[in-house]
Amino acid sequence: MARKPFDCSKCPGYCCSYHIIPVKESDLKRLAKHFKIGLEEAKKKFVTPGRKQDAKDGAYKMRRKADPHFGKICRFFDTEERRCTVYMARPYICRAYPTGKCGYYEFLKIERDTQDDQEMIATTQND
Repeated sequence: MARKPFDCSKCPGYCCSYHIIPVKESDLKRLAKHFKIGLEEAKKKFVTPGRKQDAKDGAYKMRRKADPHFGKICRFFDTEERRCTVYMARPYICRAYPTGKCGYYEFLKIERDTQDDQEMIATTQND
């Protein structure tokens, strides 16, 4: 696999804040195994039914929780450490992302350079 041209460890988890994070049955099985629970329990705890038009991406969508930067984020995202807590068991969509350039990374890099602040986090919250 080719190396990504950016460092996700410096991102506040923008892709984890997407409104719909599709989850396939195989993803649920991997999460159930990771947590040592049954598939039905995993469905109840981790996902909600997806939309029919999105079924090719996954029959379910990941549950989300509150996030101080983006409003809502994946239920498995550590909002203090800004990282995935199930990285080895993460869904396929997360494993494959991004398939090209990450627009948020490019935006963040420019903003940090322009403001001379390498810790700056651009958010979607309007306070």
